[in-house]
Amino acid sequence: MTLLKIIIFTIVAFFSSLVQAQAPTDSELYKTIMKLDKAYFTAYNNCDMKTQKQFYDEDLEFYHDMGGLATDKTELLKSIENNICGKVTRTLLEESVEVHPIKDFGAVQIGMHQFHNNQEPNAISEPSKFIVIWKKNDTNWVMSRVISLH
Repeated sequence: MTLLKIIIFTIVAFFSSLVQAQAPTDSELYKTIMKLDKAYFTAYNNCDMKTQKQFYDEDLEFYHDMGGLATDKTELLKSIENNICGKVTRTLLEESVEVHPIKDFGAVQIGMHQFHNNQEPNAISEPSKFIVIWKKNDTNWVMSRVISLH
C-alpha cells in the first residue's frame, strides 16, 4: 500500500468514526426532536412569533436556497412575520425524518416537508428537503443551523 493510500484510508476511517448512526424512532432523542419540530411549526403555522423566537439560537445561520443566508435572528423573525404569517402553512412528512446525534452538542434532523399557500388552496405543494442542527444548552434545545431547500 502506498503512503498516499494509507493517508487517504486513515482520513476516511477517522471521519467515518465521527458519524453516528441514525437514532431509532423509539429513542428519547428522536422523540425529543420530533416534539421540538411540532412545537416550533405549530407556532410557525399560527404566527406565534414569541414562541418562534425562543427556538432560534442567537448564533443562528439560516440557509434558504431562494432567500440566501440569514444570520440576524431579529431580521429572520421579521421576514417570517411579514412573508409567512397567514399566508403559508407547513406540514411535516413524518416518515421521512432522520435524527442523528452529535456528540456533546445536540442533533441533526433531516427530512421532507411541504408548504401550503393559504391564499391559493388548490396550488400544488411539492415536498422539499430540510436540515436542522439542534443545539442543546443545558436543558433547552435551539436551532443553530437551518438549511431549507425548495
